[in-house]
Amino acid sequence: MNSKRTKIMVDILMTIFLILSFIRWDGTDGAVYHIAVGSACALFFAVHIFIHRKWIKAATKSCFAGKLNKTLRGKYIINMLLLVVWGISIITGFFALSPFFNEMSDSGTGRLHGITARIGLGLIVIHIIQHIPQIKSYIGIGKRAKNES
Repeated sequence: MNSKRTKIMVDILMTIFLILSFIRWDGTDGAVYHIAVGSACALFFAVHIFIHRKWIKAATKSCFAGKLNKTLRGKYIINMLLLVVWGISIITGFFALSPFFNEMSDSGTGRLHGITARIGLGLIVIHIIQHIPQIKSYIGIGKRAKNES
């Protein structure tokens, strides 16, 4: 399950569904669409966390022991913020669209869902920037340059 190919596919699918979840559609069909793509994104987010659970556990221990270097500490902080913010966004998304609320956009839960989703999007941009070297490595950009020289 932890193969490089699996990680890449989960990340690609999570990203696609995240982008699709930000597309606005009016009416009931739009809500159904948002629920479907948001649920798929949440599922891939959970799988992503599961795949990286060993890193999360090791980084948490190292962070609290003061053993993380500056780069890893920055990645850890962004990852933990993402975990909290997207966790809130996912939970409020399910609550806001539940039978207990009439309209997501009119409820406080719906507003919190929208705010955390936007904050999460910003954190994802930072997260991706932090992982540019790994992304290049996965798609072989750095390897070709080394082989050609």
